[in-house]
Amino acid sequence: MMSFCISAGIELTDPTKESLARKEMAKLVAETVKEPGCLKFEIRQNLENPSLFTLWEIWQTAEDLDRHFQYDHTKAYLAQDLTRVKYVEKLSLLAGA
Repeated sequence: MMSFCISAGIELTDPTKESLARKEMAKLVAETVKEPGCLKFEIRQNLENPSLFTLWEIWQTAEDLDRHFQYDHTKAYLAQDLTRVKYVEKLSLLAGA
């Protein structure tokens, strides 16, 4: 089965709320990795610009990712408006990799 991979760039909506955003992102990760179909969900902070983050996600299917946005923990995080999406890339493994 082919997994569904995502790389997404997000940025803080208010750089003065970095500490709160980091705390809330950690809670989001802790809950998201428990979701059915979630194979990987990581958020990494940019070392050169701490207002920028990259999400690495691997889902069993695109439907699993769609379902992710219906969970209370995802809705609660998004409702806080701590970050905004800069880009989303849908990815696959290289042939033979």
